[in-house]
Amino acid sequence: MIYLLPVLAVLLSFAFVLATKPRIKGAFKLLLPFSGAFLLALTIFELFPEVYLNGDPKTIGLFVMGGILLQIFLEFFSKGAEHGHVHLNSQSVKFPWLLFISLSIHSLLEGLPIEAHGTILYGILVHKIPIAIILSIFLLHSKIRLSYAILFIILFSLMTPLGTYLAVNMDFVSIYRTPITALVVGVLLHISTVILFESSEGHSFNLRKLVVIILGIAIAYLL
Repeated sequence: MIYLLPVLAVLLSFAFVLATKPRIKGAFKLLLPFSGAFLLALTIFELFPEVYLNGDPKTIGLFVMGGILLQIFLEFFSKGAEHGHVHLNSQSVKFPWLLFISLSIHSLLEGLPIEAHGTILYGILVHKIPIAIILSIFLLHSKIRLSYAILFIILFSLMTPLGTYLAVNMDFVSIYRTPITALVVGVLLHISTVILFESSEGHSFNLRKLVVIILGIAIAYLL
């Protein structure tokens, strides 16, 4: 299931967009802050304690900061697609290689801690669904050929399971599990906090968003 569920989350999201053809990404605005809060809470509850328990605090801190910087670097190429924004030229007919590579690296890293921390899988799934929906809307309403869009989504769906597979089967990942997990913590911290900050439009109070954020944290705590 740890290999199958991330694939299904992306493919079913694409199928949903293909079937219903939603044009308004705003319909998924409440799902984004919920996913950000849920992923952030699971990262803090599940991954944070382990990495600081099993490593030197300053060294772990360096890897966490490295993960944050890595994600910032990746976003120069993805243009923020990891947290629900696709600012690419929708008139281009070329396969969006930079977007694909940056999203694939991000997704592969997400898959690394899943085998050792089963509950983080739920955070990754809840994070992937709104992102996959928004990404699918962009691909299907752009000038990119449908075959390219389908290839993009299929390959993208396989990246998180590939990360989990490498974590299970590569000695390198097992030996350096703690610093690698700390790097992933940094990536997830950046993504989840950006989602939460960007979900507050103009920093105005929104009761519905506050409720879904609290709900995301509460569900993560109970898992």
